[in-house]
Amino acid sequence: MPSPSESVIEAVQLTKKFSRTRALDGLDLRVVEGEVHGFLGPNGAGKSTTLRILLGLMRPSSGSARVFGLDPWQDPVGAHREVAYVPGDVSLWPNLSGGEIIDLLTALRGGADQQLRRDLIEEFELDPRRKARTYSKGNRQKVALIAAFARPARLYLLDEPSAGLDPVMESVFRRHVQRVTTDGATVLLSSHILSEVEQLCERVTIIRAGRAVESGTLAQLRHLKLTHFRIQAADAALLAALPEAQDVSTTGDVVEFDVEPADLAPVLEAIAVAGITGLTVSPPSLESLFLSHYSLENQKSQVR
Repeated sequence: MPSPSESVIEAVQLTKKFSRTRALDGLDLRVVEGEVHGFLGPNGAGKSTTLRILLGLMRPSSGSARVFGLDPWQDPVGAHREVAYVPGDVSLWPNLSGGEIIDLLTALRGGADQQLRRDLIEEFELDPRRKARTYSKGNRQKVALIAAFARPARLYLLDEPSAGLDPVMESVFRRHVQRVTTDGATVLLSSHILSEVEQLCERVTIIRAGRAVESGTLAQLRHLKLTHFRIQAADAALLAALPEAQDVSTTGDVVEFDVEPADLAPVLEAIAVAGITGLTVSPPSLESLFLSHYSLENQKSQVR
């Protein structure tokens, strides 16, 4: 793991206003060299606005953003010399073929590794001879991914990159993210596919209403969340009455509930003497963390 000082992306109190709307409201984001960093949030949270600022396509209203220590607005060429970008909604030149577009995009970064280009086209099952106007959304996404991965970069900015891909192609995408990070690259992965983030990312920042509401490693974030129990027992009502149990539901001889990390020991002791016939324990997931923030913000909005 790189040392904490090796920041590839550093955003401090980043704010972006559109008229009276604040797309970003004091966002802090730090991505260190060599990691896959998940950037999570619901639609409209500010993820794409952040990436556009990092790409130098948009100027922040206040705060600062740095890519490789450079301001992407003031020095876009220097900041993006070794950056590959994949948007979530790819638009292509309709009269060019997929292969021509891949060559055009990779030429902007110095040209593709030709063997790698061929391998990627085969793995993503893309017909590079077809005109872009005939491509489905998934195939347009494949063109952008192949162009990004066909030449090594130090930083990959991926904004919902697997949108439109089927599960087989998603696995190809994940494999190439793992390949580039093994080679030392850094990835900022903006996504709402929680399973994808859990498989790929070492650290996660959750953004809501333009602010980072949680940031850390998956282990650190999971430590804060509830563990889910599903227990089958002759006396399910006894377990349902445990003071440590939260959000209890009982159906016949099956009881389900959540438990805080600090309360696990007494719950496990009670389960051990309850004469259970079935037990499922689900560890805290990234989804539970994400939804807890989403629900909290909705409650606050209703109060206002």
